[in-house]
Amino acid sequence: MAQICLFLLTESRHFPARLVQTSPGRPDERGIDEDRTVGRAAIIDLDLSKYDKLAARFAEEHRQGVSVLTSGIPTRNTAFTALIERIERVAGASTAPILLAGPTGAGKTRLARRIFELKKARNQVDGPFVEVNCATIRGDGAMSALFGHRRGAFTGAAADRDGLLKRADGGLLFLDEIGELGLDEQAMLLRAVEEKTFLPLGADAPVLSDFQLIAGSNRDLGACVREGRFRDDLLARIDLWSFRLPGIAERREDIEPNLDYELERFARDKGQRVSFNAEARSRFLAFASAPQALWSGNFRDLSGAVERLATLAGGGRITVTDVDDEIRRLRERWSDPVATADPAVAILGRAAADALDRFDRVQLADVIAVCRASATLSEAGRTLFAASRARKSSGNDADRLAKYLTRFGLDWKRVRT
Repeated sequence: MAQICLFLLTESRHFPARLVQTSPGRPDERGIDEDRTVGRAAIIDLDLSKYDKLAARFAEEHRQGVSVLTSGIPTRNTAFTALIERIERVAGASTAPILLAGPTGAGKTRLARRIFELKKARNQVDGPFVEVNCATIRGDGAMSALFGHRRGAFTGAAADRDGLLKRADGGLLFLDEIGELGLDEQAMLLRAVEEKTFLPLGADAPVLSDFQLIAGSNRDLGACVREGRFRDDLLARIDLWSFRLPGIAERREDIEPNLDYELERFARDKGQRVSFNAEARSRFLAFASAPQALWSGNFRDLSGAVERLATLAGGGRITVTDVDDEIRRLRERWSDPVATADPAVAILGRAAADALDRFDRVQLADVIAVCRASATLSEAGRTLFAASRARKSSGNDADRLAKYLTRFGLDWKRVRT
């Protein structure tokens, strides 16, 4: 039974190997034994087509893996289908770093989490999924956040701290916007990826952490290397498996299934099912699929549009009037480059953002960036108030953040969408 299992798992390429069958020499036609120290060897090549049920099972496993990576959303784009199928094969067969490139909002974070869920379902990881947006941990705090520190390592280090790399031990670490890391952090990260060890700040002995790295970037890291802002040895290490995710404008045929997915997600989150009437749905899809629709925020724009439409829909039905109002809003946003670049303008509107003091506006933009890079309100609070928490001078981080957002008429859901 063990031999049969090994045969089948190898022939199905679940094991990266070939099977060799050996045998001693045989007597020749005269009945005289050959030199038995030589023997014979042959590659075993099973014909899996004889095992239809087994082949179907492997094919179904592959289809299920692709479905996990796409969140169950059917794709009509052949190039994207091929990309996801390749990622599914790599995710199941390799623990090497993966680089996800593509524009902001293309779905890198969601795909990284789905890769983790796929590997966990296949018992390939037993640790957690740890996510961090590197743009939110710049400066002196980046080393401590990633690699941890020992008590007294610097002013304010009142207690030992395990960094994010240690927390990811046995699991998957997703570093979004990896190009924002400083050169010192890049050097430490390279050692951690290659040797599975790193040195926390103020520590005398290295710490072990065995994790798989997925890096995300909307920058051209090759150009960053040429400009001296990214280490070429680190890029060479994380670029073994590199995939570029297309923006929504490159996958317009997938807008309709993603629209249905967002409506289903709204129904799950809010407990309220909302749908378009026929004319409204047709009008929104015609607008969304036209070349004039920029989708500069990619799937974040689509998710936000559906959130607004569903929230404002009277009686659970999205009408043509609702769609026309949303189209007008999206066009205004896409025609205003400042609104796209400035989170305060995008979320509050230009008039409200311009009424803020410059200090408050810059601070709010950073808070919004941290919130959008965090999975929960509590996680965002821990990131924003890490220093005061280390000094034990802050209370509940989530409550503190919620009260801060309330000052601007915001809440967690609105900031996230």
